[in-house]
Amino acid sequence: MRDVMIDRSIARTGKGLPHARGPFSERVLGLLTGSEGDTRRSSRPVDPVGDDDLHLALYLAYELHYRGLPGVHDDREWDLQILAVRQELESLFDAGLRRAIEPREVEPGEVAEILQEIAAPPGADSLTSFLEREATLEQFREFLIHRSAYQLKEADPHSWVIPRLEGIAKTMVMEIQYDEYGSGDPSWMHAELFRRTMIAAGLDGSYGAYVDRLPGVTLATVNLISLLGLHRRRRGGLVGHLAAFEMTSTLPNRAYGNGFRRLGFEAEATRFFDEHVEADSVHEVLASDLAVEVATREPALAADVVFGAEALGLLDDRFTSALLGAWRSGTSSLFEDHPASQ
Repeated sequence: MRDVMIDRSIARTGKGLPHARGPFSERVLGLLTGSEGDTRRSSRPVDPVGDDDLHLALYLAYELHYRGLPGVHDDREWDLQILAVRQELESLFDAGLRRAIEPREVEPGEVAEILQEIAAPPGADSLTSFLEREATLEQFREFLIHRSAYQLKEADPHSWVIPRLEGIAKTMVMEIQYDEYGSGDPSWMHAELFRRTMIAAGLDGSYGAYVDRLPGVTLATVNLISLLGLHRRRRGGLVGHLAAFEMTSTLPNRAYGNGFRRLGFEAEATRFFDEHVEADSVHEVLASDLAVEVATREPALAADVVFGAEALGLLDDRFTSALLGAWRSGTSSLFEDHPASQ
């Protein structure tokens, strides 16, 4: 195993609540802590799909439904004021997605072909290729920090769709999720494998350690799954997101594993990536069949299935552009400390 020293400029973490980035996050943090804050309705952000302030606020509101927040009582999960603000933030985010993704009529029989188009392999000038062939250790660490916002809760938001499906569709999701949660062995849970990869890279692998350093384009990729997962009416979108996620996983994870090995890391550090190459080669077929099954059983959901996949693609493209843009200009893709101090 490569001996990795912790780079303190990368590995600095926060154990408490993150710092506010603007009126949205200030408002949510005030409600979470019971402190005085600006409770006025904030103006519409220029970019609701990736706004740093909006997506930190929404991420914090959603986190109450996962593992909670430090110093915040569990009964805040169903606080009516927080839920009202969350609904406002969701409406802004959803409206931004709807403006960016052209609506289309979708027949159930078209779903599989559309998903294949959406899941086309990335080009040569992609984040996947960069990490495999060019990325430095510091850039790989940054990538892991970005991905930790989702990977340390991997599978959890998709699991919300299970009680909302019937018949074979429910079984299909359960088959995928069983693998995601380690097939009965907690040491092989994908979130646990990712945690160990972070530690091998000299990072803090604890849940939520880097939220204060993540930009809106990163938090938005996680908020999308929570948005789809927490609303039953969005179950079609959640299935489409899951399908596209699994269908676009195998090739990138093979490349990430190759990139990590190029930097001198051995099997323990790359196990997360290698496991996804093996598992997701099966999941991608199963997830596509799942999407078709849901659209066939409930034809009114076919367009939602496609929307979920397209939204994933949109946010991943923005995430990729942000990281590559920063790295190619010689800067970090993370907040160095927290936005309020910059």
